Amino acid sequence: MSLIPHRWRHLVGLPRVDPWLFGALLALVLIGLAVLHSASSGNMTVVRSQAVRDGAGLLALLALARVPPARLRLWAPWIYAVTLLLLLLVPVFGTGRSGRHWLYLGAFYIQPAELMKLSVPLMTAAFLGERVLPPRWGALAVCALIIGAPTALIALQPDLGTAMLVAASGVFVVFFAGMAWWRIGLIAALGILAAPLGWNFLHDYQKRRLLTFMNPEADPLGDGWNIIQSKIAVGSGGLWGKGWGEGTQSRLEFLPEHTTDFIFAVLAEDFGFIGVCLVLALYLIIIGRSLWIAAEARDGFGRMLGGSLALTLFVYVLANGGMISGLLPVVGVPMPLISYGGTSAVTLLASFGIVMSLAAHRKYRG
Repeated sequence: MSLIPHRWRHLVGLPRVDPWLFGALLALVLIGLAVLHSASSGNMTVVRSQAVRDGAGLLALLALARVPPARLRLWAPWIYAVTLLLLLLVPVFGTGRSGRHWLYLGAFYIQPAELMKLSVPLMTAAFLGERVLPPRWGALAVCALIIGAPTALIALQPDLGTAMLVAASGVFVVFFAGMAWWRIGLIAALGILAAPLGWNFLHDYQKRRLLTFMNPEADPLGDGWNIIQSKIAVGSGGLWGKGWGEGTQSRLEFLPEHTTDFIFAVLAEDFGFIGVCLVLALYLIIIGRSLWIAAEARDGFGRMLGGSLALTLFVYVLANGGMISGLLPVVGVPMPLISYGGTSAVTLLASFGIVMSLAAHRKYRG
């Protein structure tokens, strides 16, 4: 007779990981540590710190891969409530160099905004999973509240880049719920019409970023410096790159934020076009595999959640890649699993633990 209660037996034993997904994620983690070593000029303290965070993320991935999707759906309101509470505490107890973004919990810092990238799609999918699909206007109004409340709080920190990603993660759930195209078009049109009004709510530095994006050479030593130096780093890498640790833009401190937001420019300078293509191929494997798993999920909750997590990663990569190459405005979005960061890495790896759970339990009832 087993000493383990029946309802907990699914949490015991080896996790059923998807080899393609896990292999691509692990490769990105290792590449990220190598690029971080170069970007930090061989600072092993920084590399070890990130390795510990990545290790915590991989443990979270393996743990969540064991949890059935049905149980995650039951936990969703509690996860959303806790992360929203942490987000509400940021204006009071938060700390950071440019706005209150982090909470100090004694032994470590967490960024509640990053946690919302997981809890918002989880809660939105759990809500819609119990309702008739495609969603009606009443359900869409509740989804707007679920998505909009944390998005507004994050934008007020201010952290517009993360706010946009959180909003996208929830909107993708609604998209995969099968919302009619005419409703999508109507909402998109209203958003476009409201865009000029949003300009008045932007901070001065955010307005300057948008204006600088149009013509960075107008202020090459000021607001245009980041984009110009990043484009120089990307272009100077050529086909094969200058070699690991040989990039001059980061080592000579020309490239700003070279361990975080602009670390992909370091990768491009060190490993060139070939290295960039390799990393982008790994991202495509993760996104494509996740979308396939979502399509094979046993219910609407799994399809909506898995699809949202996959497309959120796509937006992550698109935003950072466009930013460092000058194709998109600077929005302060890190490159997933490459940039230095704790909460972001743990949350991202945990999210793909959920995707692996969808794959492992697609033939079983949770």
